[in-house]
Amino acid sequence: MAIWGLLHLVAAAALVLSCPLAPTSANLEGDALYALRRAVNDPKSVLQSWDPTLVDPCTWFHVTCDADNRVTRLDLGNANLSGSLVPELGKLERLQYLELYMNNLMGCIPKELGGLKSLVSLDLYHNNFSGAIPPSLSNLSNLKFLRLNGNRLTGRIPRELTKLQNLKILDVSNNDLCGTFPTSGPFSKFSEESFKNNPRLEGPELMGFVRYDTRGSCK
Repeated sequence: MAIWGLLHLVAAAALVLSCPLAPTSANLEGDALYALRRAVNDPKSVLQSWDPTLVDPCTWFHVTCDADNRVTRLDLGNANLSGSLVPELGKLERLQYLELYMNNLMGCIPKELGGLKSLVSLDLYHNNFSGAIPPSLSNLSNLKFLRLNGNRLTGRIPRELTKLQNLKILDVSNNDLCGTFPTSGPFSKFSEESFKNNPRLEGPELMGFVRYDTRGSCK
């Protein structure tokens, strides 16, 4: 009897430990999204439903979840938001679509977005983001759409982005990027329209014996 009692206790403990796993993931994602709400100004109250006391964020407006209550879409394009993005967004491991275009967001693009391993589309165009394009975005192996146009981004286009073999659409036009742009990997398919209106961008990186000088200052 003592052995059976011990086995029952072990089974019960295992059940208690296993049950909270899904809500814990959801709560972590809710915390990440609520960190975004705190970091932005929301004059149209589009984030009013983002209540941190709920079990998970799947009932919030502009948030889509999968069958496991994990966040897969964040649709906040043209929402009149201002402020900055937060590194906590990198915790949304199943996020496929991050749509934040046509707002008034500023500051740097967090390098932590490179942790969004499921991301298919990153649309940050027509904001006021500044600083460099994070090389960590090269970790987004599922990324197909990368639109960063119409910001104030500076520095070089990271060569690491040539590893994004699934990338179909790239637009970094209308920024202040400098140096040259890559021509290998998926970049071989992109026209110069993807890079236009960057006054300090010299043109494509030439392969072979002649190359643009990439050693000069470019910030």
